[in-house]
Amino acid sequence: MTVIHISAECYPVAKVGGLADVVGALPKYQNNAGISSHVIMPYYDNKFTKAHNFNKIYSDTLTLANETLEFNVLMLNKDVLDFNVYFIDVPELIFKDYVYSNEDTERFLAFQIAALNWLTTWNDLPDIIHCHDHHTGLTPFMMQQCKQYAAFKNTPSIFTIHNAQYQGWFSHDKVNLIPEFNFDNVGLLDWGGSINPLAAAIKCAWRVTTVSPSYMEELKKSANGLENLLSSEAPKCVGVLNGIDVNVWNPETDPFIQENYNTKTINTGKVANKAYLCKKFNLDAKKPLFAFIGRLVLEKGADLFPEAFKTILNTKNASILLLGSGNSDIEEPLKDLLNFKGLYNAFIGYDEALSHNIYAGADFLLMPSRVEPCGLNQMYALRYGTIPIVRSVGGLKDTVTDIDEPNGFGICHREITAASVVHAVNRAIELYKDTKTFSALQKQIMTIDHSWNKSAITYITLYKSIKQPVND
Repeated sequence: MTVIHISAECYPVAKVGGLADVVGALPKYQNNAGISSHVIMPYYDNKFTKAHNFNKIYSDTLTLANETLEFNVLMLNKDVLDFNVYFIDVPELIFKDYVYSNEDTERFLAFQIAALNWLTTWNDLPDIIHCHDHHTGLTPFMMQQCKQYAAFKNTPSIFTIHNAQYQGWFSHDKVNLIPEFNFDNVGLLDWGGSINPLAAAIKCAWRVTTVSPSYMEELKKSANGLENLLSSEAPKCVGVLNGIDVNVWNPETDPFIQENYNTKTINTGKVANKAYLCKKFNLDAKKPLFAFIGRLVLEKGADLFPEAFKTILNTKNASILLLGSGNSDIEEPLKDLLNFKGLYNAFIGYDEALSHNIYAGADFLLMPSRVEPCGLNQMYALRYGTIPIVRSVGGLKDTVTDIDEPNGFGICHREITAASVVHAVNRAIELYKDTKTFSALQKQIMTIDHSWNKSAITYITLYKSIKQPVND
């Protein structure tokens, strides 16, 4: 079985969020499970592409409205990754030093058209086309409806929603960007008066998945306008929990952290990594260290931090370290807290190596999300013996059980308020004081298996189940 994943991101080539981590790991685990899994993604002008050599394996042109554009398909010269990644190079639109922009309708349509144009030349078509998020959402529609892609009419498509808040809307005025199709079926593209790639994918894909079971159920009640559509398409929808790449996220071998460790050496390993962080950021290593890694946006609950952190820091019972960037209205008050010297620090931006060091050195990870389709950070934290403090929503609800519950190992709260964050932190401080229980819990959570092994098999089973259309 040959599976093609089509995505705007793939770690380590280009990463903006968790989408990259998923697409950078799932194909590897699927290959290990016995199928042939590959990725097609855009060719960006970034650090990765500058650092590697590529072979041109195909060249052609594509039509975007009345414009003809040249495109190339590239491959890495060496076996750099654990699976094949094919790069679509459309110099005028895609070869930029960024992933997303205000021109994404044209950019990602060109990407999808070029990918399908190339795939039509294969002697043996892929068995499954697996599309990820709205940037590839028009692919299932084009496979079904566009005349030039008739060869794909019976090729099953899977569409995974990583985040339903972003849907790729654009005006019907741009419908001519899409290759020729029977205009009687234009309704498949529409939702709410706009062309909506996410909605089109939900309508046209043979199966629709989300990145956790709880998120699938939540979307039926809150999906940024797609609630009724997802409810009506429920028979073909399923939630499949994401995993993590346990080779990349492994404290025993992680090259980024200061001292490697496992369940037997966690006490000395965590102490060494915490000491490094606290020295680097002028924090008190004797206090429990709480960390946040992520986007400073409402979706992540980051707007709660200025008030919550000020309350916590005034008690002088904890240290806090933040890594992230986002909304300036959230960033600025968080910068104002830097006057809590020795207790608080922040790195506004993103640094991959620093994120690994924080997972290894922090005692607790904060994730008070309003929306969390799956969440990977809590899984990384568990892997490194760092206890997650989460709001019970989406994938956080599926992966973290409160310490007051049977077999619990994390700290959970339901409300999305600064007070609930403070209360959760205070519970964590009490846990930290109980050194015996805290140490045992750190070792326990490192053994929880959130690898892609199980989810990769779940997807393969799903692929095999759709040899015929859903309506057959």
